[in-house]
Amino acid sequence: MQNKTEFQFFQVEKQYDKKTAIIYLNQPNTRNTLEWQFWIELPSVIEEIENDSNISVAIIAGKGKSFSIGLDLVEFYDKFKDIIQSQSAEDRETLFQTILKMQEGLKKIITGKKIYIAAVHKHCYGGGLDLIAACDLRIASKNAIVSLRETKVGIVADMGSLNRLPFIIGFGATKLMAYTGRDFTAEECFEMGLFEKIVEKEEDLLPQAIQLAEEIASNPSIVLWGIKQVLNYMETHNTLDGMNYVALWNSTFLDSKEFRSIIENFIKKQKKRNE
Repeated sequence: MQNKTEFQFFQVEKQYDKKTAIIYLNQPNTRNTLEWQFWIELPSVIEEIENDSNISVAIIAGKGKSFSIGLDLVEFYDKFKDIIQSQSAEDRETLFQTILKMQEGLKKIITGKKIYIAAVHKHCYGGGLDLIAACDLRIASKNAIVSLRETKVGIVADMGSLNRLPFIIGFGATKLMAYTGRDFTAEECFEMGLFEKIVEKEEDLLPQAIQLAEEIASNPSIVLWGIKQVLNYMETHNTLDGMNYVALWNSTFLDSKEFRSIIENFIKKQKKRNE
């Protein structure tokens, strides 16, 4: 069974029999430039995925010639130039709250129960990199080009790349991307650890992302959630704290329906072997 939801910026397709979904950046005519509508809709899109008990894994992909060429800087400046250039404390606060509002959807991906896989082709600049950095896994076609672009436009990246990338590719590689703002090839990003896999042909990218999503979604959803929470916890805690945290997690959530079913199947198989 397939379910499709239309947003202004996004298109969401759900495959319930596989417990997967695809979230498309659906503005191919602009190479998925991240206009204001993207930042407004993203929290609602992620909430829809998070609230759907039939979905365990979501792929984020871009329609058209590019994954995303990043923030629509001209639109953003025109929309907020009065508070950007203002000298008042009140407008400084408004700009601060605006930035936090733009971060909401990305934070929901990071903290959500579901697993998110980015499927990246061609350009992935600025806010596009923020988006894939928020995801749990990333695969790319060989023609992917990635840039932490904000340096080139006079902005300290504030949508998560500087905060997430050190735990994905290390501090050194993050500094290289951030300080230069230059383009990095798919192979360079793979060597850094940004991409878990590179696909030779662009047309094979989405099928392989779907295959990976289905493989992950075949596992118990509560276990996937637990793994994600423990790994997120480890970004800010030491090993011993993390071991205590996972002990607490399992003492709370171990006895799930899926766990009981798996144990029952093991018992049946063992009985057959012993007969």
